[in-house]
Parts: sequence; C-alpha cells; structure tokens
Amino acid sequence: MPETSKIAIVTGAGSGIGRATSKALVDDGWTVALAGRRADALDETVSMCSAPDRVLAVPTDVSDPDQVAALFKKVTDTYGRLDLLFNNAGANAPGILLEDLSYEQWKTVVDVNLTGSFLCLQAAFRAMKDQDPQGGRIINNGSISAHAPRPDSIPYTATKHAVTGMTKTASLDGRKYNIAVCQLDIGNAQSDMANRMAKGVKQANGEIKPEPMMDVNDVGRAVVHMASYPLETNVFTMTIMATQMPFAGRG
Repeated sequence: MPETSKIAIVTGAGSGIGRATSKALVDDGWTVALAGRRADALDETVSMCSAPDRVLAVPTDVSDPDQVAALFKKVTDTYGRLDLLFNNAGANAPGILLEDLSYEQWKTVVDVNLTGSFLCLQAAFRAMKDQDPQGGRIINNGSISAHAPRPDSIPYTATKHAVTGMTKTASLDGRKYNIAVCQLDIGNAQSDMANRMAKGVKQANGEIKPEPMMDVNDVGRAVVHMASYPLETNVFTMTIMATQMPFAGRG
C-alpha cells in the first residue's frame, strides 16, 4: 500500500454505482474496502480495478449490525484508519400500488436504505472519532428521490428523504470530530437498479416513457471530486443526473 494512500469503504460495491466508484477511487490512488452481500460480485469488482493490491473485499449485509461491525473492524485492523465512507448500498421494491405494498417489501427497503446506512455511518463515526489524526468524510447516496418521488415508490422515496435528514444531523454531530458528512443525489445512472428507466418508467401523469440515462462512471468521478477536498471544506450536497431526465420543472 502506498504511504500516501487514503482508506475508503464503499458499500454496495458489487455492481453499478458502487463498482464504478470503487474503480474511480482506486484510479485516484485510494485503497478501497468493498462491501456487498455477494462475494462473487465483489471479487469481480476487485478484478476490474486498476490496482487490485489496494482493494479488499469484505462480504457484508449492511442491514446486519454484527456484519457492519465486522466490516469496520476488518478495515481498521488491516489499514489502521478510515478516511472515507461512501454509504451507497441500496434496495428498491417493485413499482406497485401503495395499497398493495407488502410489509415485507417495505421492511426490506427500510432495512437496507435507512437502517443499513445508519449502521455504517455510526460505525464510521466511531472509527473516525478514535483515530489519529481524527476525522474523515462520509458521503451518503441520497438520490433524486430524496427531492421528488416517482409514482408507486413510497418505500424508496421515504428512505431517501430520511437519508437527507440523517446527512444533515450527522454533518452537525460530526463537526466536533472533524468528520465531514455530505450527500450525493444521483439521477438515472446506468446500473442494474436504474436501467429500467431507459426502457420506460411511469411518469407523474401515469404515462410510461423512456428516460435519458448517464454513464455510471460519471458518478464515480463525482465521488472522487467530493472526496478530494481537505476536511475543512465540504461539498454538502451535490446532484448529478442525466441532463434531460424529467426532474426540474414539469419534465
């Protein structure tokens, strides 16, 4: 590991935004611990990174407190500190009517998007508070859905709005430990979760229409940009989206 390499954890690193961000961070000189539920997917991400010797795969279900604790212990035991958490792991429910959503579908999304994000954020706080030099940066994956919902998306939208509240509170609570907390809101990046947008997704008026997409690697570059500042500077919120997606105004 290069002496100047900083240490990052990326959750949801087995595909999509997490994979693209992990690759971008490694390209920028970071050492990256990959967290995700599927060991085979994490291994694939490792193989795609430009410097696999600076990548550590740690299979983790972020909704499980014990597994989250084990992830952060593994990283701090291996590297001695943590400089960045990209709190990215996410889940969604099928686009079905609000009244038809099952409790299990609701709980799955809340467990990953909200509870999982909190558990990782809390573990990062503990690590960053206790290390020397103290501090670090946490970037929460918010989503365009942290601002405006799609039809039939109540669990995803509710959790992403909650992530915004978590970001604001943690940003305040992190000041005394030199922890910078911020949020990246992403719209229509090409990934397994979002690719359905290009095929057609329900609009506010009920129409099914395809939407423009952007290269997922642009999200990775955005995370690297946010992480590049000294801790006394924070890109508190940032939105990156396909330019022509229906978000601003009336679509």
